[in-house]
Amino acid sequence: MLLIHCPYCNQTLPELEFTYAGEAHIARPSDPSSVSDEEWRDFLFIRNNVKGPHYERWRHFHGCGRYFNAVRDTVSDRFLITYKTDDPRPELSKLLEKSK
Repeated sequence: MLLIHCPYCNQTLPELEFTYAGEAHIARPSDPSSVSDEEWRDFLFIRNNVKGPHYERWRHFHGCGRYFNAVRDTVSDRFLITYKTDDPRPELSKLLEKSK
């Protein structure tokens, strides 16, 4: 069972408390009506399928209900860090140094 830390509640709880909400740090087009169908398709459906550390968005569904970001290693399924959505995106090189 995965344990996930909610940065808002400051609790580490079982994965069943949370829902995955996709890749983090995706910039929405400022004017969606001006993009082509292909660009809109890519925005909605095309995501990175990273092997290793991956920026993700999660929601504490059965708790505070808030969204937060995480860096999870897709190989080991281990969370390197979770952080509030308005916090800056952590650098992977620094996270990988800490995890050694």
